[in-house]
Amino acid sequence: MIRLEVQNLAKRFGARKVFSDINFTLETGQSIAVTGPNGSGKSTLLRLLIGFNYPTRGKVIFSEDGRVLEFDSLRRRLALVSPYLALYGSLTARENLRFFAHVNGDRITDERIESTLTAVGLGGRGDDFVAGYSSGMLQRLKYAVAVLKNPAVFMIDEPTSNLDDAGKKIVFDLIEARRREAIIIVATNEKEEYGLAERLCQLGG
Repeated sequence: MIRLEVQNLAKRFGARKVFSDINFTLETGQSIAVTGPNGSGKSTLLRLLIGFNYPTRGKVIFSEDGRVLEFDSLRRRLALVSPYLALYGSLTARENLRFFAHVNGDRITDERIESTLTAVGLGGRGDDFVAGYSSGMLQRLKYAVAVLKNPAVFMIDEPTSNLDDAGKKIVFDLIEARRREAIIIVATNEKEEYGLAERLCQLGG
C-alpha cells in the first residue's frame, strides 16, 4: 500500500506566495479534490507532488508498507494528466503511447495499446497523426498515456477539460476503475468533478 504525506507544504515564486501550510495524507484507495480560484496554486501543487518543481518549504513523503520511498524509485508509478503536458504531433497516437511507455521503462504489446486506445474512445484512430487530433482527442490520448503506466498515484489537472459528454463519461469510468488500486488527486473548479474524490483540499480560501 502506497502512502502519501504532504507536510506543511508551501510555495513562493519570488515575492509572491502561492500557498502555504498544505497538509494531508492519502493511502491507496483514497482520493482528494484540490479546489480553489484561478491562481490559487492547484496546478502548482500537482507539479510539486509529481516532482516537476520543488516546494519552498515542507515535505512530500511517499512510503510503501512503512518504508520511505526514494522519489526516483517511485517516478514510473506516478501519472499526471494535465492541459500543459504536450504530446508529439509528428507521431501517431500509437507511436506516442509506445514512446512514453519506453521512456517509463515499460514494455507493452500492440494488443495493450489497442485496448487502451479503445478504452479512451480512440479505437481505430491509433495510426492517425496527433497533429490532426482535436483538443478533445488530445485529452483522451493523455489519459491513455497515463493509464498505460498503471499508476499507483494518479493525478489529474482539470479532468474534463476539452471533453464532450461522451468524453467526460469515459474519464469518470477510467477514474472509477482505478479507485481501489491508486491514490487519486484531482485539481478542479468544476463542482460536478468534486464527486471524483472523497475529500476536498481548498486553496486560496
